[in-house]
Amino acid sequence: MDLKELYQDIILEHGKSPRNFGKCEKHTHEAKGHNPLCGDQVQIYLKLNDKKKVENLTFEGSGCAISIASTSIMTELVKGKSLEIAKKIVFDFLNMIKNTSEIKSDQLNNEQKIKIMSLSGVKQYPM
Repeated sequence: MDLKELYQDIILEHGKSPRNFGKCEKHTHEAKGHNPLCGDQVQIYLKLNDKKKVENLTFEGSGCAISIASTSIMTELVKGKSLEIAKKIVFDFLNMIKNTSEIKSDQLNNEQKIKIMSLSGVKQYPM
């Protein structure tokens, strides 16, 4: 299996069976995202503990496989991390999809980098 097939498999798997789907109990923050160009809608629920650590991160929404997969992958990668590290991972991800094809993050292990790099091709589809 080549890298492109592996990336497609990761996106399809998370698109069909998203992780952390639903509304988490006692969330402390929430945010909505809507892409009017394609109709994707996502709402995330974040529960920070008193030490500013991501205790729980879940989402609800609908959209294409890439939208659902990217949200699912994000929830997996930042859950359990400090808010500071979670922000850095999101910044590194945004840098990857805008500027490079590889994630430059010292906050993720190799398996996590492969998962997030499966989304590197989305820059070809700016919607």
